Amino acid sequence: MKTTIVNMSLILNMLISIIVFSSPFSEDKLTPHICSGLQEPDSIQNRQELYNGIKWTNRYRKFDVSQFLFSDLFLQGTVTMNSKTYDNIRLKYDIVNDEIITPVNLEDIVQLNKEMVDSFSLQYDGRKYNFVNIKNDTLNNFSGYIQQLYSGRSSLFVKYNKSFSTSDDMNSDGTFNETQTIYFITEGLIYPITGIRTLYKVLMPDLIDEVKDYIRESRLKVSKKNPASFIDVIRYYDAISHINTD
Repeated sequence: MKTTIVNMSLILNMLISIIVFSSPFSEDKLTPHICSGLQEPDSIQNRQELYNGIKWTNRYRKFDVSQFLFSDLFLQGTVTMNSKTYDNIRLKYDIVNDEIITPVNLEDIVQLNKEMVDSFSLQYDGRKYNFVNIKNDTLNNFSGYIQQLYSGRSSLFVKYNKSFSTSDDMNSDGTFNETQTIYFITEGLIYPITGIRTLYKVLMPDLIDEVKDYIRESRLKVSKKNPASFIDVIRYYDAISHINTD
């Protein structure tokens, strides 16, 4: 009797494995290796707030470039919703529509309820990228999901976007061109930064020469193409402005 039970258990496990790993997946579903980090049913039940969104479908299948930031694959990350943080979440950030999506299971992908999201992070290429959700409408398109690069007396952010352009290829619906806007916030004011010269224009006039000397002596290469290159400059500016105002 015990032998029969054991044999039936082995056969059942083999059948389950065959069904799961031989089922076809559309490009809007997940391959088994991507799903290795999906949650068990009890975990899904504990994450009902996280999955309180709408079912996602890919409207851009025939585009030459995807709508996602960094990668077409789901990236490891975290999400904070209504002050509650969920770790080890698989995420994609759609910068065309400014939405984030996550898989619920092998079949379903959900677009998170943006009104409930406070912040999220993505791990990519050995770095952690932190994003905050600016929910209030403000000037200069400073709203929605924005990467926070630095926070001190001043703050530094970058907003990613992809714009649509048509294609001559009959097999393509078009392509996307990625752009980014750097924002510098100081004294409660928001300034779009297109380069180091536009940054100088919004710094305290009597500190500009000192900032220039710091960049030159530190041999910093500051470029709009690399928003993180502004971090050391802003950190130094905060330090000397603190001394100057105290």
